[in-house]
Amino acid sequence: MPVTINTKMVALLGKPLSQSYAARMQNAAYKAAGIDMLYFYSEVENDHLPDVVNGIRYMSFAGFAVTKPNKVEVMKYVDEKDPLCEKMNASNTVVILPDGRLKAYNTDGIGFIRALKEEKPNTNIEESVFFCIGAGGAGRAISSALAYYGAKKIYIANRTKSKAQQLVDDINQNFASVAELVVIEDKILLEEKIKESDVVMNNTGLGMISCLDQTPIPKEYLRSGQLCFDATYNPSKTRFLIEAEEMGCSTMNGLGMSLYQGAEQIELWSGKAAPIEVMRQELMNILEGKKEE
Repeated sequence: MPVTINTKMVALLGKPLSQSYAARMQNAAYKAAGIDMLYFYSEVENDHLPDVVNGIRYMSFAGFAVTKPNKVEVMKYVDEKDPLCEKMNASNTVVILPDGRLKAYNTDGIGFIRALKEEKPNTNIEESVFFCIGAGGAGRAISSALAYYGAKKIYIANRTKSKAQQLVDDINQNFASVAELVVIEDKILLEEKIKESDVVMNNTGLGMISCLDQTPIPKEYLRSGQLCFDATYNPSKTRFLIEAEEMGCSTMNGLGMSLYQGAEQIELWSGKAAPIEVMRQELMNILEGKKEE
C-alpha cells in the first residue's frame, strides 16, 4: 500500500534484526485487511532506547514492537501496562493510546494460549500439568501466560539451574504458586515429572536448523497420550516432535504461536481483526523460501 500522510507506522526495536520475518508477515496482513499501516525495522539497543521511544510518541506511529535486548528495559519508558505484561515485567508490544500515552503488552505467551485453543481445543489449561524445558524468552512468556490463565501445575527445567529457579520464583510470586523446579541433572526425577505431565514443551531451541539432530530429552521419558509442543517451527517437525509421535503423543509446533502473537499485535495497534489465513500463508511462503536458500 502507498505510504501517505495518514499512514501509521510500526517499528520493531531490537538488535540484531537481520533474521526477522515480522515485517513481511505484518505488511501482508495490513494490505489484505486494508489497514493503512507500515511495519519496518530499527536496530536499537538499551542505550538509545529511551530517546527512540520518546521520539515515537510525537510521530505518526500506531505503536511499536520490541525484541531482544529491549523487552525488559522498555518497561521503564511506558505510561501504562497490561496486567499480564506487568506481572511478567517484559513487553514485546507497545500501543500509542488516543491520548498519547504508551501502553505495554506482551503477546508472546498469549500467542501460545490462542494457538493451543485453536489447534488442541480439548486441552483444558486449568486441569492440565505442564512441563517446560527451557527458561529463556519463550519459556518465560509461555509459562507466565499459563500461570495467568490458571494452569494446574508447571514444572520448569533448564540447563542453567539458577535461570529456571528465577522463573519459578517469579511465577510463584507474581501469578500463583503453581511452578516447581526440576533439576535437569536428576534424571530419575526428570523422567518422573515429564511422565506426570499432560503437556511437555520444548522451549530450548534444540532441534532448530542449526541443531537438527538434538532433542532436550530421551523419547523414553514421554508417554502415550501426552501433547508435545516445540516452539520451533523451522523445521516443522523437530527430532523432539518426531520422537513424540513415535511414543504415541500428539504434537504441535511453534507456527501457531508466532502467527497468533502477531495477530494479537495487529488487533492492538489497529483495532481491527487480523487476517489470520493471509498471515498463515505468508509464514508458509517464508518457510518455503528458506528451504530453497
